[in-house]
Amino acid sequence: MPVLDQDTLDFISHSPAQTRRVGARLGALVRSGDLICLEGELGTGKTRLAQGIGLGMGVVEPITSPTFTLISEYHPPRPVPTLFHIDVYRLDDPVHEAMAFGLDDYLDDGVCVIEWAERIKPILPAERLWITLRHLDANKRGIMMQANGPRSQELLAAFRQSAFGV
Repeated sequence: MPVLDQDTLDFISHSPAQTRRVGARLGALVRSGDLICLEGELGTGKTRLAQGIGLGMGVVEPITSPTFTLISEYHPPRPVPTLFHIDVYRLDDPVHEAMAFGLDDYLDDGVCVIEWAERIKPILPAERLWITLRHLDANKRGIMMQANGPRSQELLAAFRQSAFGV
């Protein structure tokens, strides 16, 4: 049973496919300006969740980790915002480099999903949905979603209703 309160949802994904489905439910609810921050160790499912978000938004092309490209843009065929998938893992000086590549420009014009977001937390807007993924065993992942601000609270409430019916 998931742990629920107004700003936090903590539950378990039992497989990589389920993590992708969680992302798809969330992706179906996002809108332009939404910021989704992903935190977790290597292999916890950040990219898998991002793939699901893209799927839920209608992205038809394969979504891969932008670890080496830094930012990938996906344009769903239906009239929804652009998905900006950002990975700051490989940045040497994450805060300064994120400011230098113009992170703010991406935050205002589409849906941003940032992997390793904890590395640039000081420069991220307060309004965000923060998702922490953690290893539980070989396939199971703990997923904690924390809403920060009115829009992310609305998004979390809609996700909670969609995924758990409450």
